[in-house]
Formats: sequence, C-alpha cells, structure tokens
Amino acid sequence: EIFISDGAKSDIGNIGDILSMQNRVAVTDPVYPVYIDTNVMGGRAGNIAKDGQHWDNIIYIPCTSENNFIPEPPSVRPDIIYLCYPNNPTGTTLSKNELKKWVNYALENETLILFDSAYEAYIHDEGIPHSIYEIKDAKRVAIEFRSFSKTAGFTGLRCGYTVVPKELKLYDTSKKRININRLWNRRQTTKFNGASYIVQRAAEAIYSPVGKIQIQESIDYYMRNASLLKDCLQKVGLQIYGGDNAPYIWVKTPNELSSWKFFDRLLCECHIVGTPGVGFGPSGEGYFRLTAFGRYEDTIESISRIQNWKL
Repeated sequence: EIFISDGAKSDIGNIGDILSMQNRVAVTDPVYPVYIDTNVMGGRAGNIAKDGQHWDNIIYIPCTSENNFIPEPPSVRPDIIYLCYPNNPTGTTLSKNELKKWVNYALENETLILFDSAYEAYIHDEGIPHSIYEIKDAKRVAIEFRSFSKTAGFTGLRCGYTVVPKELKLYDTSKKRININRLWNRRQTTKFNGASYIVQRAAEAIYSPVGKIQIQESIDYYMRNASLLKDCLQKVGLQIYGGDNAPYIWVKTPNELSSWKFFDRLLCECHIVGTPGVGFGPSGEGYFRLTAFGRYEDTIESISRIQNWKL
C-alpha cells in the first residue's frame, strides 16, 4: 500500500493519470497551486472565468479569517477533494473531529480525498491528526501523499511516498468498482522508473536512531524561527495565523493593502521577500505568506527590520 516515489509533488500531479477527465474537483482556497494547475493540464478544470482566477469546473471552498480557516464540505458534490493539513499556505490545521467531517462526507458522497500531509512532522499539539488514516474508515475514501522534503530537507534530492489503501475502490464509467491500489501500481510500473537507490538509502537513514534525533533538531530549528516571526509580527500589530504546528506564517495585510502592494512595500522598504497570498487563489487576496525555512540569523535580521518598519 506504500509506493516510494520521487516526491509528493510528483505523485500529486501524476495521480490524475488514473482519474477520469469528467471528474469534478474541489479545493480549499487559498491552495497549493499544483492541485489546480495539474487539473487544468489534465482537462478537468473547465474554462477560466473573466476574473482570470476561477475555473468553472473547480469548486472553491473559501478558507479565511471569517471561518477561522476551517473549510466546510461543499453543498455541490465533487468527485475529488484536495486537502492539505497542516496547510500550505495558511499554516493552519484541522482537529480530528474536523477532519472526521470530511471523511464522513466522502463516505456519504462516494468522493475521493487526496490528502497532502507534507508538513505532518511539524505537528506537536495533541488532537491534530498526523495522518487521515487516524480517522475511522478513511482507508475507504482517501489517498495520502507524504514528503521527505520538509521533514528532512529532501527538496532537491526528491523522495516521498504515497499511501493507496487496498480498501479503496471507486466506480469507473460503467459503474463497476475498481481497486485503486492495483490501478496506481499499474500506472507507476508503466510510467515511472522509481526513486534512485542512493536517495532511498538517505531516506532510510531518517528512521535510524541518530536520524530521528537529527530530524527533530531540524524541525525544532525551523519552528523556533516560526515562533520568533510570529511573536515579532504580533508585537508590531499585524494579524497573523499559523506558525504553531506548521512552518508557515499567514499574515493579514494591514490597511486593506493588496497582497502585491504589501509584497512591494516589504521588499522595497525592508528588503524582505515573501509570497503574495493571491498567488494561492482568490481567497488569498489580502494575505501574505512568510516561511520559517531559513537560517536563524536571517530570521533575526528580518525581525529587526520589521520592528523598525513604519507600516
């Protein structure tokens, strides 16, 4: 049920190979762009709206401060739902009870959940699931994507794995239930030559006693950066989210500045680079993402510049 790959991003893009182009997709908004872009390339997105941001065959589920970044299952049934928790870009999480709502929805509506848990290693609060399979019967409706990139710095090395339970069976166009595990295995053995041996040995070392200590030290290092950033941004009066169980800080732009206007000011006046929230979807407008993935010394320097910044 575990398929080793060259990274979660690859599998998230490639999973569409075994899914019908007629399927309707739902995404939380803002969202990791790969979820939408791969469906645009796969022919599932439909047509782009006049605003240049919405696709007419994709269901957007807003996640903003108004709903505490906790999405509600859509009233219009999708065939596929993408969930990413801890979330990129907002850094927010779902409790087990909140995630259970989604699993129950998928069971009731014959919907497939594609669950991206790339940042699960950063969770330290009890009650927040590290895997969707902590929820009863999730194996019947969910595929989970796992990454070593953020856990162990494998972004350039490329290694991850995808879990496709044998219990997961979906209808084909003739209303016959198909074993998705076997279908994915066929796709991978046909179109993928596997992660390199040396990179797999590096991934294996993560699970050694020494490796576990080193990985935890790395995670603690980045989460210290997140904590420092969060404390600084709150003290200067900015409204922020995330950063507790994820390495991202989601900032509400002040004075109703657009995402790009805030980007320009932060770059030109503080020489700090971040990501405009609108780049993650329509509901990201008016927000901004900062990351804890950096050197501690650079984080301290950034904090010093922000503290002296006149918003």
